[in-house]
Amino acid sequence: MNSAIKKSILLVIVSLSFFFQLYAQPTEQPIKLLITPNHQNWQCKVGDLSNFKIIVMINGVAIKNAKIFYQIGPERMKPFISDSIRTSDTGFMTPSCTMKEPGFLRCIVTTTWQNKQYKNLVTIGYDIEKIMPTVTKPNDFDAFWQKAKEDLSKIPTDARLTLLQDKSTSLTNVYHVSLQNYGSSKLYGILCVPKKSGKYPAILQVPGAGIRPYFPDLEMADKGFIVFTIGIHGVPVNMDQAVYNDLNNGALKGYFFFNANNRDNFYYKRVYMGCIRANDFITSLPEFDGKNLAVSGNSQGGALSIITAAIDDRVKYLASVHPALSDMSGYLHERAGGWPHIFAPNNLWFSNDTFVKQTMPYYDVVNFAKNVKIPGYYTWGFNDETCPPTSMYAAYNVIKSTKETAVYQDSGHWMYAEQKQAFNNWIIKMLAK
Repeated sequence: MNSAIKKSILLVIVSLSFFFQLYAQPTEQPIKLLITPNHQNWQCKVGDLSNFKIIVMINGVAIKNAKIFYQIGPERMKPFISDSIRTSDTGFMTPSCTMKEPGFLRCIVTTTWQNKQYKNLVTIGYDIEKIMPTVTKPNDFDAFWQKAKEDLSKIPTDARLTLLQDKSTSLTNVYHVSLQNYGSSKLYGILCVPKKSGKYPAILQVPGAGIRPYFPDLEMADKGFIVFTIGIHGVPVNMDQAVYNDLNNGALKGYFFFNANNRDNFYYKRVYMGCIRANDFITSLPEFDGKNLAVSGNSQGGALSIITAAIDDRVKYLASVHPALSDMSGYLHERAGGWPHIFAPNNLWFSNDTFVKQTMPYYDVVNFAKNVKIPGYYTWGFNDETCPPTSMYAAYNVIKSTKETAVYQDSGHWMYAEQKQAFNNWIIKMLAK
């Protein structure tokens, strides 16, 4: 086997591994904790009582006398109920409790079997359409971001493309791209352009959190779309994985907190402007059809998709999966806030600072969501422990434009294959208009 083939196989393995980290369901385990809520669609009204039936199973058979520990309460908050019990073969019904205001009630169950701990959870939504944000919009919010865009527009894009022949297909050319970005930094990404002469719709893919390489989305590109998949850290996105591991454990560790006490120097200012710069590049391509541009992403990328759509009117459609950075101030009001949980109790040593509290509203998805004017597709699950559904609905509920929602209640910070396909199908449908 020659070195080129070996390299291609390795790239496919790494790419698939990354795909499954983002979208695959959790792997099956021999011990199953079945938690059944008393509300069929996992939703109810404020004041309604909720309880949960818990059964511990192995090989499809209930385990007698299994010791479980369970907690019930608002997500990421101090539980209302915390107890342990041994189950019977018919299971155990928890005591009932309720929520006094809109939000999510979560039951978390753990058990230990043969020295290994197993965990499951179920989350009930209370009047979720009434969840309102805790963060307020600064009076100069729009002016702040308009000024940032004006500053960016004075910087030449200086696009440099390198053809990646080994990643290209018979239908699509793939390039590694370097752009000049805000604050003398660089923006890097992977560009896919159809080989056939013509004009094409485009998709900007914005990334989830982390430091890693990126790969071409040939599934979408080979269907006849320009696809630009960007990184946010100002480093090339086609280096060896070991380089990103070193950055993740060194210079970029905890990047989402960098300069959080200064609204002009916070890490995400360059990131948000990088999404605009990516669209500057896309719309300059001779192959772009001049009209149809969508932005999509999950988690941090779910946030960036909403943000980009709000401040760049060239975007016509947005698709967002479990958006992070939403209603981050929730913790300051005794409820869950969005990732990166900057105001969570364990981070208050850093964030319990007047300047941090003044900075975050300028970067909170909620305040961008209020400005969204285009059609959007939003999908997530109630069991997400990374991006609490309370925080996501705080942003979603203030969006006034046309919106389509696909809720997979039992999913967490991952996607079903069917969920991912429906997400892509919506983008394809909208761009084909």
